[in-house]
Amino acid sequence: MQFSERRNFTRWIIIFASFIIISMILWNTFTFFQLFKNEERKKMEVLGEAQKALFNAGDFTDLTLPGKILENNATIPLLLTDSKNNILSSRNIEESITKDSVQLNKLLRRFKNENEPIQIEYVEGEFQYLYYSNSDLLNKLKYYPVALLLIIVLFAALVYNFYRSTKMATQNKLWAGMAKETAHQIGTPLSSLIGWLEIMKADNVDATTISEIEKDIVRLQTITDRFSKIGSEPILENLDIIAETEQSFDYLKSRFSKQVIFTFAAPQYAIPIAINQALHSWTVENLVKNAIDAMKGRGNLDIAIIDEDKFVKIYISDTGKGIPKNQFKRVFEPGFTTKKRGWGLGLSLTKRIVEEYHKGKIKVTHSEVGKGTTMQVSFRKND
Repeated sequence: MQFSERRNFTRWIIIFASFIIISMILWNTFTFFQLFKNEERKKMEVLGEAQKALFNAGDFTDLTLPGKILENNATIPLLLTDSKNNILSSRNIEESITKDSVQLNKLLRRFKNENEPIQIEYVEGEFQYLYYSNSDLLNKLKYYPVALLLIIVLFAALVYNFYRSTKMATQNKLWAGMAKETAHQIGTPLSSLIGWLEIMKADNVDATTISEIEKDIVRLQTITDRFSKIGSEPILENLDIIAETEQSFDYLKSRFSKQVIFTFAAPQYAIPIAINQALHSWTVENLVKNAIDAMKGRGNLDIAIIDEDKFVKIYISDTGKGIPKNQFKRVFEPGFTTKKRGWGLGLSLTKRIVEEYHKGKIKVTHSEVGKGTTMQVSFRKND
């Protein structure tokens, strides 16, 4: 049996054992409840006999024992009625209730629903009835299983959250390690490409070709820099959010098909925001590529930057297939994707870059199936 199979088997054994233990506790609690309930019933029957003995006592009858039986009941609320349900006396009931006939009759109805009355026959054909409620101890015992289940549920939720957090932390370390290793692996051929570029310059290769190759090498260096920053705290600089966004936009615009119509709108002045250049360009790239994928490489893609009082908001709109409203939040979950191929990490990573590293916000502001989607990224302006 493999390690993962053994681990799953052990988990099921623990779950099954926990279920058995909980069932036993609940069954024992129910048994105790019924036992105490029967004991209280017997006490009420003895108390009824004591009441009968007092009623039928002669002048020389010793009433010490019946009197003690009646006095010793200090926990069980009771009402004594005649055969027509007129209340004759009460015990262990608040004085404010005993003085209010409406409340007292309401209490009598409750007692009738809780327990069968004790019938006291003083003389043949003449009856009185002893109605009683459960004692405080019995009521507490009744709610004990509910409290126990709540504790178990809370404990299970705590264990689940701890397990989930531990698993996510392990996954984050794994992704960070993979990202850093990817950056390291890219670095070796990248250094070689830079060397070959210098040789091409020395051989007087066409300047336009060299310029385009240089752009792609710079891009590879940026990608390497991005991957190396995963798992570590990035350095933020006060940069013009408009210029940085437009630079990434222009690069992507030149690399995609002419069937995608790009538009960019922004204020004509600089807006300094504390960002990391490499990670912000990654955010723009992920959102633009995601939008183009949604349009299947054909449609309109618009980026608009809006300067507000305390925030700068970047809107990325496309004319793609759209997102159902119930998936607005799910699109940012790791592993969620609507593509046939892909791991569903792009928007999840983008959300982390925006919200954890830049303390911003990202969300789907509007989307209609078959018409398109608008994503919003917002950053707080420098004070």
